[in-house]
Amino acid sequence: MDSLKIKAINFDIQWKSQQKNFLTLEDILINESADLFLLPEMFSTGFCMEAKEIADSESLNLKWMQKIAKNKNAAICGSASIKENGKFYNRCYFVFPDASYKFYDKRHLFSYSGEDKIYTKGEKREIFIYKNFKILLQVCYDLRFPVFSRNKNDFDLILYLANWPNSRISAWETLLKARAIENQSFVFGLNRMGTDGNNLIYPESSYCFDAEGNVISSVSKQIVSAELNLNELENFRQKFPFLKDGDDFKIL
Repeated sequence: MDSLKIKAINFDIQWKSQQKNFLTLEDILINESADLFLLPEMFSTGFCMEAKEIADSESLNLKWMQKIAKNKNAAICGSASIKENGKFYNRCYFVFPDASYKFYDKRHLFSYSGEDKIYTKGEKREIFIYKNFKILLQVCYDLRFPVFSRNKNDFDLILYLANWPNSRISAWETLLKARAIENQSFVFGLNRMGTDGNNLIYPESSYCFDAEGNVISSVSKQIVSAELNLNELENFRQKFPFLKDGDDFKIL
């Protein structure tokens, strides 16, 4: 049976406090085991537009994630503010247990907060295989744009890492469920908790949905857990082969 055990950390990110957030996460993870650990969007600083102050130009976030991946013998995924070649990116890293990695730069930048004026948008989707699951990486605001995440029979799981505030939490929950149903895919949406430096409040609102839109995750303190079964997904797709009836399109 192909299965994937995921544990996501929905913690209160300390504003612009990289080392403090690293230490907090290490304390949370110390006795946890999983195939994949998820961290929220900009997990080491909070969703901050002061990129000149917080952006990581020395790969400190990546190196920390690589250390955790090796120590836990598990994959770990999270996004951070990154400076590279004079540009800023909201970059999502997926680090494998051997410390190799993939990354995805957030495509849809949140113009309401001015993210599009500061960060550079990504140009392509990132899909890869981990433990036989084909995984698509997405970040927060990407959730509102279904064409970019449309399943062309090329993924089994979408990961959404977010800082999605309480004022729009109904949309977050509804859209996560919709992305799972329309793509006949598992969807894991991880949101942060607490209050950020802009006084935005983030409630407990992290979920994993199956392809029928059922919540299959459970919450214990700061850990949201789910175990995904690839055989069950494939059987469901064979019974209800809706994806083959979708429209042909190309993302430009």
